[in-house]
Amino acid sequence: MPKNLENAQNIVIICSTLDPASQNIKEKLLDIRPWKKSECSCSCSLGCACNVYEFNQFRIVEVDAIHLELEEIDKHLKTDCGFVCDVIIFASRHRAKNAKPVLTAHFTGNVDEAKLGGNIGELACAAPYTLRSILRSMNMLAVNEQFEVTMESTHHGPTNIRTPCLYVEIGSTETEWVNDIAGRIVANAILAVEGSDVPVAVGFGGNHYAPRQTQMLFEAGIAFGHNFPDYTLKKLDKEIIGQAFEKSDADFAYFDRKSMSAIDRDRLEKIINELGYEVLRESDIREMDGVPWSFCTQIRNKARELCPAGRTRLTNGIKCEVASISCEGCICPKVKVARISRELLEEAQKLDIERVKNVLDKHNIAYVEHKNGTVAHTIIGIGDDCARFVAEELVNECIKILKEHYTLQYDTDESKLYLTEQKFSPELAHKLGVKEGPAYGMLASGKSVMVDEMTIEPAMVYETIKRAITLKNIKAKILEENLL
Repeated sequence: MPKNLENAQNIVIICSTLDPASQNIKEKLLDIRPWKKSECSCSCSLGCACNVYEFNQFRIVEVDAIHLELEEIDKHLKTDCGFVCDVIIFASRHRAKNAKPVLTAHFTGNVDEAKLGGNIGELACAAPYTLRSILRSMNMLAVNEQFEVTMESTHHGPTNIRTPCLYVEIGSTETEWVNDIAGRIVANAILAVEGSDVPVAVGFGGNHYAPRQTQMLFEAGIAFGHNFPDYTLKKLDKEIIGQAFEKSDADFAYFDRKSMSAIDRDRLEKIINELGYEVLRESDIREMDGVPWSFCTQIRNKARELCPAGRTRLTNGIKCEVASISCEGCICPKVKVARISRELLEEAQKLDIERVKNVLDKHNIAYVEHKNGTVAHTIIGIGDDCARFVAEELVNECIKILKEHYTLQYDTDESKLYLTEQKFSPELAHKLGVKEGPAYGMLASGKSVMVDEMTIEPAMVYETIKRAITLKNIKAKILEENLL
């Protein structure tokens, strides 16, 4: 399902005469905007030969049937009624044993059973951006009300629907279904539907109400397609997971890792990778917040080439730069790479990793971080000049760090940087009769000690250690500033 199908240009809201919550939402929709009433004159086996209301891109279609029974409703609306339909919203009720006042939204589909409509092993087409918009609007509108707003995992029917669709519900008892405030919140959220330019994830794990996914949907630049709770994970196979990605038009997967066993995580990730997708952690998703997914994909692909096990880091500078380019309607720029000496960077990071990262973080670049927290020797920037400039500055800072701890000498012919240091030698101290303990510490700190009426000076127990690292293509300016 290409993303441009979910353009929200023609939204059909299905309201059932048999559902009090649905009628509540319908009444509030009619009250909020000036709708034009018409009728559907088709011969309808699904029970929608009744009231139709139109306002701008919205159309309310009232049916004398339960939503769960409306298989192929999109085909019927187009073929029999002549209605153009880009997104279908089922305005419905939510029932729960805990009787908690909630406003929910979810997609439909069945994994291995179909107790409440639909077909086994079938998922309807999801509308991730519409769900994101409605949930975020309801969450804002309900801030001072008793209702909790949450996304539900994929469940029940109808499932044989090729048009992007979703349920929007009032719950959880008869009292809430007819609550005026709840009906008005849902109605306003539907009428405020807008598109997004954020990546889409298929969710795995968590309970039925997907708390981690819901929180991320509210806080981060992400939309969710189909979502599978932890109690269905063992039943998921490659076919149903492939459906979830295709019918959500998803970009990647997200795991609520704490709710999943390691066995389930490994099995599902293997299937997802075989399908050509990857699993992103929450930190990865938040890292790319506000950055166009096409650019994130470029960065991540390049980072994987350079360091498959590393994690991509985007500085605030590059996020702002890409966002400003995107706002101007331009195509996301291509990324370029510059490298510095791996040995030089490793030596500097051993001494002061924070100074190294500070140099990177103040520029408009991306870089790769190893699992141990150290930085890879590659700079990813927009354009050759940016990456190359930062690489030169990082080389400069690394040499400054080394110079604070070593005597440096650069051999131009050999392209080697020699690091010389005076280091305390326990072996030399032992030969001079110095025993381990406080005396070692005094000598190591530059103080002399007495052993058998003989003064042992620090210089007597220090040895000169000289080693080299390869450093090619270093600019003369850096040599002049730091080495000469």
